[in-house]
Amino acid sequence: MGMCRMEAGLIGLLLMVGHATAARADSPTAPGLLLELEGGPVWQSRNVVQIPNDAASTRFSLIDLLGTGPWPGARLYATWNARGRHGLRLLLAPLTITGSARLEAPERFAGGRFAAGLPARATYKFNSWRLTYRYLFRADERWHWWLGLTAKIRDAKVRLAQGAVAAEKTNVGFVPLLHIAGSRRLAPRWTAELDADALAGGPGRAEDASVRVRYHLGDRWSVAGGYRTVEGGADVDEVYSFAWLHYLVISASWTL
Repeated sequence: MGMCRMEAGLIGLLLMVGHATAARADSPTAPGLLLELEGGPVWQSRNVVQIPNDAASTRFSLIDLLGTGPWPGARLYATWNARGRHGLRLLLAPLTITGSARLEAPERFAGGRFAAGLPARATYKFNSWRLTYRYLFRADERWHWWLGLTAKIRDAKVRLAQGAVAAEKTNVGFVPLLHIAGSRRLAPRWTAELDADALAGGPGRAEDASVRVRYHLGDRWSVAGGYRTVEGGADVDEVYSFAWLHYLVISASWTL
């Protein structure tokens, strides 16, 4: 809940900043088409599951089987800005982690029973496919601010296997998110960037936020580096699952 309040406070602050400066917005200068490939190592500091979320199963940490990382991560963005201030962004962000270790205690997971003291192999998949509509409500020589809505398709799977026993839970679902992004020019070729898709409420939450510094190599190419955090999950009858991932990222983008 503390994480939710922090994210909500950050988004609220950015909205107030954007509203206060929107009246001074100049003509937008966002590029028409931008392709960006991002990659880097991924760590996890939390990954707790219980499936189903009742007395028939055990709540345990996948970190005990997978470790904390790092693993390779990558994502691809395609952003199209039409009519100046209106933009669409497509995101492809696959992630699959596998690992194995001896179970310290017996586990009951998704109808399967797994014995303590024997090796077990875990798979955690969390693919994210998103389409964002966003509006450029401020654009001048120093600041750019976007606000929008994101439609996210979550393609998730947790699998546990031990010898001939295997059990898994898959889930493909739709998640609506709020989107906010901002950039500030620091120098002729340098900008600082914030980008976030997030929503919290009811039985779950989802947050994907990054801070990066970008260097513009020219009119078409740029590179960036920074930190990304992805956190969230759900607490419903069918599943209890919460994870927190951390990325160190670098990216290259091409503008048309």
